[in-house]
Amino acid sequence: MKDDSIFSSRTGRLSCTDVEFFGFITDLRNLGQFIPEGSLKNWQATDDFCSFGAPPLGTVKVWISEKRPFSSVIFSGDVLNKNDVNLNIQINNMAKAEVRLILTANFNPVLKMMASGPIEKFLETLISEMEKFDKWNDIFTEKQLH
Repeated sequence: MKDDSIFSSRTGRLSCTDVEFFGFITDLRNLGQFIPEGSLKNWQATDDFCSFGAPPLGTVKVWISEKRPFSSVIFSGDVLNKNDVNLNIQINNMAKAEVRLILTANFNPVLKMMASGPIEKFLETLISEMEKFDKWNDIFTEKQLH
């Protein structure tokens, strides 16, 4: 029996606009900026796809499945060889962008129990790292020039 599990981060307040954040986050190579060194194994990324090792889940594959300019980006993921994870990044247009992460997964009860702690920690780490990051303009501008 499968259980749809929803994990949500707190709302993070970033030092960039919604436009800068959207441009940055829709290139999956930039996600590596928010992942503390050593927390994931075998990080690999292109502009629209990434994969990494995340114990106890094994190899996770992620791609962009939907973009709504300046309001949300949805990443879909393949965990345990099943397309059963979505990460919705909701973007609020304020003077500075506000971001909330919502991860939805279709896990059986045992996997949900094993993965809940690491997923909650991962979402908090992502939001915290996004809040600390201050090079949005540099990277966004560089991306636009190429």
